[in-house]
Amino acid sequence: MEYRSTRGGPAVPIEQAIMSGTAADGGLYMPCSLPALAPADFAGCDTFAGMAARFLRPFVASSSLEEPLAAICREALDFPVPVRPVESGLAVLELFHGPTAAFKDVGARFLAVAMARILADARYARPPVTILVATSGDTGGAVAAAFHGRPGLQVVVLFPDGRVSPRQQHQLTCWGDNVTSLAVRGEFDDCQQLVKAAFSDPVLASAHSLCSANSINVGRLLPQAAYYARTSLDHYRQTGERTSFVIPTGNLGNAFACVWARHAGLPIDRIVLATNANTTVEDYLATGQWLPRPTVATLASAMDVGNPSNMERLRNLCGDDPARVRDEVSAVAVSDDEIRATIRDEYRRNGSIFCPHTATGLFAYRHLPASERAHRHWVVVATAHPAKFDTIVEPLLGITIEPPAELARLLRLPSRFETIRPDLGELAARLENRAARA
Repeated sequence: MEYRSTRGGPAVPIEQAIMSGTAADGGLYMPCSLPALAPADFAGCDTFAGMAARFLRPFVASSSLEEPLAAICREALDFPVPVRPVESGLAVLELFHGPTAAFKDVGARFLAVAMARILADARYARPPVTILVATSGDTGGAVAAAFHGRPGLQVVVLFPDGRVSPRQQHQLTCWGDNVTSLAVRGEFDDCQQLVKAAFSDPVLASAHSLCSANSINVGRLLPQAAYYARTSLDHYRQTGERTSFVIPTGNLGNAFACVWARHAGLPIDRIVLATNANTTVEDYLATGQWLPRPTVATLASAMDVGNPSNMERLRNLCGDDPARVRDEVSAVAVSDDEIRATIRDEYRRNGSIFCPHTATGLFAYRHLPASERAHRHWVVVATAHPAKFDTIVEPLLGITIEPPAELARLLRLPSRFETIRPDLGELAARLENRAARA
């Protein structure tokens, strides 16, 4: 399997696609073809790690990752991803049981283990490599946890100052050692633009062997498709029915992973995107015009993205045809007031406690036409543990939410970070300082 930029260019092996992060032309890597998988291909795959290894096998075929793939998946995906029934026709896919209590743990841990294997092979990259990552909240914490203490890998996390929850910020800044945390005076899109500018600077990128761990990196995106494969296959095996998903989305990586899984042959029906007040994707689906705009701060802060990077992949998959994109996904925008109301309503309805991001998904599901809800099996993707957003959820419900044990441990660690302007020169200076100390 080889990979090619969304903007053309030569095909490259997956090792190069992973270690480059983005293509030289600024595009995002896509598989040159997608495998045709069938439910029977997953016979005997009863664990998440086993299912992931089977799903990913064709994507790493003839690469240095093919032989150790099963071991990579066992090491990286060693936590549960349960599907919890809520009511008839509705379940929740809980993706917050990893080390940082967010769905980003799946992709980040797989990417960290895969990169370590590629570095050990020494054909496509040599240490030290600097992982440069922009985060709207959860990505940075997951990447920092996954790469912390790994030899030959340095991590620099950029997050928007004052735009993440207090517990998210603590997860971004509690590491030290090979992890540097930088608060950027701006919004997530400023952080993302800094990362793109750094990768586009050949001198800077070469000097620090820059690599990305955002969902722009195909190595972080592919393993996320595996939990859609497992969830849809488990239901199909029991009922013969396909599964429809409602996915809270910001940078569109999690949603695009589901689209990939469906195109690879998994029994997935409808895909509905839940967005917040950042309605760039919903507006595109309505008008056919791609018009990125400044980010709006919301309660679902990890979804505060005004220019979702992975829309380039979705449009590429659909030949840049808005009608074909509409055939792939639909979208529902959810306001802060609707997020608050949904958190309260779901708690009253069945005692479930959801984070603001998952609440957007529940709102989108509840407001689908009754016929849509009645005639399909729906799964809402729960992207983060509600304890990460205690300052929002606890006052709404009048309760105290105990954090998972690993999150509680991280919250006891000291926090350290620096603040910079959204300026490439300032970022370059911090990279130089980091390299000098390494």
